Amino acid sequence: MCLAFPAKVLNIEGDLATVERAGVKRSASLMLLPEAKVGDYVLIHAGFAMQVIDEEELKIRDALVAEMNGAPRTVERLN
Repeated sequence: MCLAFPAKVLNIEGDLATVERAGVKRSASLMLLPEAKVGDYVLIHAGFAMQVIDEEELKIRDALVAEMNGAPRTVERLN
């Protein structure tokens, strides 16, 4: 199974963005998501930004990952 991880876009230079997740910065290609802008949260898979998500989606994804790691359930239902 492949999972995309959410990250915040900090800087954009051409088709490359600097993104940050949990204090870790890395580069990600914006070739598949040219509409992304600084401040957006994007899903990264295999070094490519795939989708822009909002902060609510980010919170839900973080909660689901926490549940997979043994945290108490906080997400009741996804639409």
